[in-house]
Amino acid sequence: MPVQPSPQVLRPAAPPSTPLQKVVELAGARWSGASDAARFGDVVITGIEQRSQTVLPGDLFVGLDGKNAHGARFAADAIARGAVAILTDAAGVELVGEVSVPVLVREDLRAVLGELSAAVYGHPSRRLRVLGITGTSGKTTTAYLVEAGLSAAGLRTALIGTIETRIGGRRVPSALTTPEAPQLHAIFAVMVEQGVQAVVMEVSSHALALGRVDGVRFAVGAFTNLSQDHLDFHADFEDYYAAKRRLFDPDSPVAAQTCVICVDDAWGRRLVREVSGRATVVTVGTEQRRSGEGAEPQWTAVAPTTLDGGGQQFTAIGHDIVESGPEAAAERNHASPPIMSTRHSVKLGVRLRLPGRYNIANALLAIAVCAAAGADPDAAAQALAEVDVPGRMQRVDRGQDFLAVVDYAHKPAAVESVIGTLRRHLRGTGGRLAVVVGAGGDRDPGKRPLMGATAARGAELVIITDDNPRTEDPAAIRAAILAGAREISHGEGGDGGEVLEIGERADAIAAAVDWARGGDVVLIAGKGHETGQEISGVKYPFDDREVLAEALSRKMTGPEAALS
Repeated sequence: MPVQPSPQVLRPAAPPSTPLQKVVELAGARWSGASDAARFGDVVITGIEQRSQTVLPGDLFVGLDGKNAHGARFAADAIARGAVAILTDAAGVELVGEVSVPVLVREDLRAVLGELSAAVYGHPSRRLRVLGITGTSGKTTTAYLVEAGLSAAGLRTALIGTIETRIGGRRVPSALTTPEAPQLHAIFAVMVEQGVQAVVMEVSSHALALGRVDGVRFAVGAFTNLSQDHLDFHADFEDYYAAKRRLFDPDSPVAAQTCVICVDDAWGRRLVREVSGRATVVTVGTEQRRSGEGAEPQWTAVAPTTLDGGGQQFTAIGHDIVESGPEAAAERNHASPPIMSTRHSVKLGVRLRLPGRYNIANALLAIAVCAAAGADPDAAAQALAEVDVPGRMQRVDRGQDFLAVVDYAHKPAAVESVIGTLRRHLRGTGGRLAVVVGAGGDRDPGKRPLMGATAARGAELVIITDDNPRTEDPAAIRAAILAGAREISHGEGGDGGEVLEIGERADAIAAAVDWARGGDVVLIAGKGHETGQEISGVKYPFDDREVLAEALSRKMTGPEAALS
């Protein structure tokens, strides 16, 4: 049966009350039709929501012009659920019609939605230490590592990200990497009520471009890397980069107080050049600088070593580390808790359960972020040894004599990194690698052949299958991936592995498991932690980890045992 989860609602128990006239002023709106201050002067707002199905009594319902429908069409439902006022644009006013509650109007609603949401909930991010992490890959892993480090340093923490929102142990599945502004500021208000001190959140390029984080006061912003993704949304790489840059550019209203930037790729180095001298910048790097690439980073990783069981260890060295002080916060109008200002150097031993050189970069970035947030970097570094991240290089073991891994890699660079890590695991063993990979529908089509080529270049067996087709034809998506894979496999030199197409994802996973023998590796890429597969707009239950475990059990003990 298809699963259609209802939106999650997190609201503060005691929200502030905002007079509607104040909302008019904050939004730069005007009264519409028969609505005016004299008639509705006693109306107060205690919440804000753009989804009619999650409106609560006392809410201001914001009718946005959406991709598929104008939100104002759902004004009647919002009023029935308790909305006490409507804010929409001129087109929305016509759709709302005659209603019993006041209607406010202004154009370009997204331009004010973030700051308005922050004001309705009392600007909660100003009472928190908000740490935002952006980049193409590594956001989720880095966020988990930062949260663990801050907790070990004695701070009460919360997490907002792709997998979940977590507040003091309470977990809420996340529909978006970064929630829309009304939900985000409501969550911050809940966190303030529950005594949270530091919030780690993933910040997507969509969130930055669409204003979902407007009104947030970031104490620290972190940059992981940039590679091809989301070019269905962004015009090109420059547009993609410009969205990420908003978190660090001092001229941006959401610029972080302190910028922690990984300089392992050219985009990170460019970002440092563009904001240095105008912002507090901390640089992080695992790669040795070449001539012309700028100074050595302030945080570096040396002597990485692979441990038994697939983990690794390295030494993190911080040179002349600066932790931003309360004076800088005051200058940027940040009211978040003060951070001590010090300069020092540190040398820390770090152990990770997570394999891969890219996870050394994620861990080093996490330590630097913790230090920039005022946490003890030594305590933070020690905590990383216990962190696992759902769906990121997650092993599935049913007693088989080969390695089976599920990973969220769904971009060419991420697939390449994961395959590189697994090939190092196989080095000198004679083992082979099978990769099951697909691509999401209604997303950047340009990356599909690149993913196929990357997989074929690195694996002995590539099985092209369905990911989340969404509203696209699954066969067309597979064909694009196959074209890239077969160009490598059958092109000049024929240096790629065997390529198969199996549309049904469960069958593709089973085929990879059946192919594997002792000492091999099976990688199921693309969906990671996800527990559903979206086909034609409907999400069906599907968890790569569970499906892989069932296939492994069948291989090990027969189909009867797998079903028992």
